[in-house]
Amino acid sequence: MIGAIADDFTGATDVAVALRRRGIRTVLFFGLPPEPAGPAEHDAVVIALKTRTAPRADAVAQSTAALGRLRSRGVRQVYVKYCSTFDSTAEGNIGPVLDALADAMDVPVVAMTPSSPEHGRTQYNGYLFVGDVLLAESHMRHHPLTPMTDSYLPRLLEGQSAHRAGVVRLAQVQEGAIGRRLAELRAEGVRYALVDAVDDADLVSTGRALADAPLVAGAAGLAGGLAAAHARTGHEEAPAPAPRGAAAVLAGSCSARTLEQVAAMIEAGRPAYRLDVLADQDPDSLAGDALVWYDTLDAAAGAPLFHASAEPAALRRVQEALGVERSAAIVESAIGRVAQGLVERGVTRVISAGGETSGAVVGALGVPGGVIGAEAARGVPWIHTSSGLALLLKSGNFGEPGLLVAASQ
Repeated sequence: MIGAIADDFTGATDVAVALRRRGIRTVLFFGLPPEPAGPAEHDAVVIALKTRTAPRADAVAQSTAALGRLRSRGVRQVYVKYCSTFDSTAEGNIGPVLDALADAMDVPVVAMTPSSPEHGRTQYNGYLFVGDVLLAESHMRHHPLTPMTDSYLPRLLEGQSAHRAGVVRLAQVQEGAIGRRLAELRAEGVRYALVDAVDDADLVSTGRALADAPLVAGAAGLAGGLAAAHARTGHEEAPAPAPRGAAAVLAGSCSARTLEQVAAMIEAGRPAYRLDVLADQDPDSLAGDALVWYDTLDAAAGAPLFHASAEPAALRRVQEALGVERSAAIVESAIGRVAQGLVERGVTRVISAGGETSGAVVGALGVPGGVIGAEAARGVPWIHTSSGLALLLKSGNFGEPGLLVAASQ
């Protein structure tokens, strides 16, 4: 059994669907799952936390608690899922969380990679690329919460951890020498091994080499490689089809791709409401005004968009006026309240853009977890809950420009 601990909610859905594609029966929990009541009916457990930008001590405590729950379920391999753009601050939380879990599990070397070629993320010579540019030259350099200004992963990780980091180079991956290289790094006193991978074949090779490793980390790409190594044989039931019913879109991400998707919603003529935190810093009144607007809409206008997404210059003005943490907290709180009001009004499909936004939505709705369904885009599956509510939690950078329009039809 594989147990994954994800540092945000959209990342959790991404890793859950990567496992499920390979026939791994996967259950997803938002927050700590209950203690098991009987034999497991699944092969993998994914726990979605909201720790990417949490205070370091909180992130470590939550992740350690998640490890305890996974151990109580008999998990043999733990996978720490972080973003394919290595989203983190200079202090963490990737390094502190891995330090704590590796210590708790007495693991001397942890192999990992953020490579996810299907999303344009690749690692070469220890450097992370986004498309054909280095991470620090990509849009992630200007991320409002986790600006990434260095592309060399060992250096980034060593800045967050008490331990050394090294590289398993692409030639070693493709020669089948991953195990030998990990042994060399261990002998040198290196705890973290960043594994190069530029295509899916590299990830499958890495997954095969790490099939018995007790602790592994990375983005959804490597999780798919591990799933290939553990894949069940025989027929796997197809995921549930895309849901129908009243829909609404909530966008808080300011990533370049989400901005394109928001623009596509507006260009398609969908009703759109902007949550302006400069005009009003009270989440209750922000959400209340948005819901009053929703109540005036004609159902024939199509699924509406509620958004706080902003271009970099506008975002800087907001952050300079209110501060980064305060402005983000206001947006997340308001969007959570809007989500509650929409569900109370009969919305059965909630589409959320952004990891922090999705965490706020799920928390406000009190959703404990769900079954992974069909993908609206690669790595963006529908989640079917026991209450009948369907969620689509989209990472800020995922999906084609028309995703929000298509998913909310």
